[in-house]
Amino acid sequence: MAAGTLLDREIQQDALDELDWDPEVEVTDVGVEVDDGVVTLTGTVDSYAKKYAAEQAVFRVDGVRAVANDIVVQPGGLGYRSDTEIAKAVANALELDVDVPAEHLRVRVANGAVTLQGEVAWYYQRVAAEDAVRKLPGVVSVLNLIEVAEQPVTPEELRKGIERAFLRNAAIDADAVQVEVDGGHVTLYGKVRSLAERRQAEEVAWKGRGVTRVTNQIRVVLD
Repeated sequence: MAAGTLLDREIQQDALDELDWDPEVEVTDVGVEVDDGVVTLTGTVDSYAKKYAAEQAVFRVDGVRAVANDIVVQPGGLGYRSDTEIAKAVANALELDVDVPAEHLRVRVANGAVTLQGEVAWYYQRVAAEDAVRKLPGVVSVLNLIEVAEQPVTPEELRKGIERAFLRNAAIDADAVQVEVDGGHVTLYGKVRSLAERRQAEEVAWKGRGVTRVTNQIRVVLD
């Protein structure tokens, strides 16, 4: 048996175990396939929150290089909502969240798919908006097109700030990641040992003042 095939089988079992461990996920509803460290999730669930939870669970598994989430959301019974009902619920959820400047956002709903648009000052506000609507009944997907506004900071200040943040972070090998800045656009390069570390580096970069876009070109290389 090839070493890659053996590793894929181990990743598949670990992914199934992690899905079973997470109480937010119904593991019986989710199928897992692995090819060269790339995990594909299939199946049907009754809420977008469960689809998202399954994806996040697999991201935590060691050896995973990427995740393709092909789980289908089919709300049924009490979970069904019309687009009008979903739109009202989304608007209310955004207005009630203290981290979300709802007055700067626009919402579109089509067949249960929610699209968020507008501009915010900080990345955490963009994330908070998506978090606020993800678990609402009837939602089958969330497309977050909210943009982060530019702020007065030089590229050099931004680059150094991100590099210092990497050094402070216990989950990131700062020596393995390189940072380039063009205006508010940050590009990350390098090699890390896990998908979790790759995602963590991107999250840290997004927190920089003045960051409007992050391109993550970090590669996951398994020893």
